[in-house]
Amino acid sequence: MSDPTSHPWWYDAVVYQVYVRSFADQQGDGIGDLPGITSRLPYLRDLGVDALWITPFYTSPQKDHGYDVADYTDVDPLFGTLADVDRLLEQAHELGLRVIVDLVPNHTSDQHAWFQAALAAGPGSPERARYIFRPGRGPAGELPPNNWDSVFGGPAWTRVDDGDWYLHLFDSSQPDLDWRNPEVGDMFEGVLRFWLDRGVDGFRVDVAHGLYKEATLRDQERPKEPEKLAESMVERVLQDEPMWDQPEVHDVYRRWRRVLDSYPGDRMAVAEAWTQTADPMAMFIRPDELHQAFNFGWLGTPWSADAFADVITESIAAVAAAASAPTWVLSNHDVERHPTRYGGGPVGLARARAATLLMLALPGSAYLYQGEEIGLEQVDVPPESRQDPSWFRTGKPGRDGCRVPLPWAGDAPPYGFGGAAGTQPWIPQPEGWAALTVEAQLADPGSTLAFYRQALRLRREVLAGADDDTAASTDGDVLVVRRPGIRAVLNAGTYPAPLPEGEVLISSGPLPGGVLPPDTAVWVR
Repeated sequence: MSDPTSHPWWYDAVVYQVYVRSFADQQGDGIGDLPGITSRLPYLRDLGVDALWITPFYTSPQKDHGYDVADYTDVDPLFGTLADVDRLLEQAHELGLRVIVDLVPNHTSDQHAWFQAALAAGPGSPERARYIFRPGRGPAGELPPNNWDSVFGGPAWTRVDDGDWYLHLFDSSQPDLDWRNPEVGDMFEGVLRFWLDRGVDGFRVDVAHGLYKEATLRDQERPKEPEKLAESMVERVLQDEPMWDQPEVHDVYRRWRRVLDSYPGDRMAVAEAWTQTADPMAMFIRPDELHQAFNFGWLGTPWSADAFADVITESIAAVAAAASAPTWVLSNHDVERHPTRYGGGPVGLARARAATLLMLALPGSAYLYQGEEIGLEQVDVPPESRQDPSWFRTGKPGRDGCRVPLPWAGDAPPYGFGGAAGTQPWIPQPEGWAALTVEAQLADPGSTLAFYRQALRLRREVLAGADDDTAASTDGDVLVVRRPGIRAVLNAGTYPAPLPEGEVLISSGPLPGGVLPPDTAVWVR
């Protein structure tokens, strides 16, 4: 990044993820909405981010909280109107913020007009050819067409009254589209153009690796002990995946890139592609495809200097041949919040702050998840309040604990989120959050919010325009990342380490006695 004007805005942007239901409630019904987001845009500007990514707000029965789309070109009344989108875009742009919206192309809602037509039309019809309907196996077709499982638990197939089965890699209310049907690609090009014409700056592509399935829909081979990946990718195992990451998917993104490039303003798209290794992830960001892909290897890395160094090196090398840059993310709406992953309590928060400071020193783009800037941990949501569809399919807690609405002010629910005082929002907030509210932390120079604001300011001041030379090395439990002009040093061990010589620009925690304590990171000029 020797010349900051030589790269588009997204290349090293800090993007803040807004989970629309849980950010801010302007309409007073306990559910976040578009006017609520607009009212808090100055907060995001002052935080120091470059863009916001908003989760789906389209017309939806909300079985999966908007990721089951019934109409891709309208707004669910729960969240507002198209006019509210226009106002949000206008005010964000006036404040210097870009806006990325979520796109869900792998599946629709079962209430989408296309799927309702497919159910009415019957087996073998053109309407059913837009989805993946198949006859069952067994003497009477009573068995699913193959052995695939849903990500949300249970079989990935549901049988309809006339005997056909349809594929849903997620909930049964989310039927998978058949991207081998040209009608599907044509429809989504229209969706892209609809939102680009309204002024959105980019798209986050949900399940970007999942659009095409292996053509024969063969059974998944399931060895008893799949080969494990490197320690830095501990959450994944190498396995047969005929339902994911098929080569034809890249033709979709070449088409989309041509659409994006036809608009002014460096419009972009970032892939949510859960590939098994970094190399296939980098294929999504070849020069004629998408602009970025989420780096989930970083999110899944354990608390270890060696593991962090490995994933930094692997990630940078994987994207080196593409006209892009790495992305880094520690939390999102689908995973346990990273302070909790790192142990919870004071230790988890200290590690979370240290990992964030290290991440913000890395080249490329960083994605933040709402609430991490105030140190929110995963919440143990009571069973009667859980709403994640995976909870109903598996009986496991699911993702509700990272989706609890934000506390903005006050000493009791809803903590300024919206609605009447003393009422709980759509997922109840825990007692004891008064000290975590934005209001409380703005008044505390030692708060996590103050730390994030300082770190984001320094990233802009110190690293803007820095070239891409990055070196990560370890000395025992200490990780050192060298960028032009600074060193970012993290102590992942259990004993203090020597503090590097130089001017300390920022630290994630106190530096008593001139040493770098455990679970602490520092930038040194």
